Amino acid sequence: MNAALSRYCRFFETLSHDSLAEIDDLFASDALFIDPFNRVQGTASIRRIFEHLLQHWPRARFKVTERCCSGDTAYLRWHFWPDPDRALRIEGVSRVAFAEDGRVRSHRDYWDTASELYAHVPLLGGPMRWLLGRSQAEPRDQVAP
Repeated sequence: MNAALSRYCRFFETLSHDSLAEIDDLFASDALFIDPFNRVQGTASIRRIFEHLLQHWPRARFKVTERCCSGDTAYLRWHFWPDPDRALRIEGVSRVAFAEDGRVRSHRDYWDTASELYAHVPLLGGPMRWLLGRSQAEPRDQVAP
């Protein structure tokens, strides 16, 4: 399990068009992949998610900052920079379940699209920040990220 998890983390941290060739070796053929924008099954669909990501953000980078395993399941805490030259950094967690052969059978991302992404989008950012502020219990108690 540790070798499979290390290989999986390395895939994300070195993501490129060339590394997409590893998808069939990393994921079970019927693997499920879920993030805030996608819910797909199968390696061809998973490959298209990463192709789309790299098409729009060719210099995107991930850094796995923590990992925790229990049986065939791992949780990864990560940072994602769509463009390393910009200040936008997204923090999230992935739940990854491995098959007996070490390939991923399911991957699910958890991250806050409202404050981590939408609040930084022109025209949408202002209303999103207002809505987030209205949702806070006590604005004076909040700390900066």
